[in-house]
Amino acid sequence: MLRIHIYRNYFMRVIIILIIIIAVAYSCFYDNEEYLYPRLDSSCDTSGVTFSSSVQPVLQQYCLSCHGNNTASSLGGNIKLEEYQDVKLRADDGSLLGTVSHESGYSPMPRGASKLDHCTISIIRIWVNSNSPDN
Repeated sequence: MLRIHIYRNYFMRVIIILIIIIAVAYSCFYDNEEYLYPRLDSSCDTSGVTFSSSVQPVLQQYCLSCHGNNTASSLGGNIKLEEYQDVKLRADDGSLLGTVSHESGYSPMPRGASKLDHCTISIIRIWVNSNSPDN
């Protein structure tokens, strides 16, 4: 009888320790410092944002390898971002800004790479918020 009582106490202590370890493990998480504390870069020029001089170069650098007219069907989920009309469609439905901002409910882009810097996302946001003009 004494052995059962000892094993029961030992078993309860192990269970309690495991619960504490699991609780501590789930309470720890990793935050990206750049996301939590974005640098206010004074070299970020958001004046005069246009599609041709501001947004299109970003798309060429980060997006068109998968979302170009020739690669969209095989690599980009058939989402094209090479022509203005295609980009405007994605800007109007919110998916362009949602994906580059890594908002909940959108696939974070660029896929397999880190999130675009704050300045680049701001440029896209300004263009989208100004009704995505073809300029």
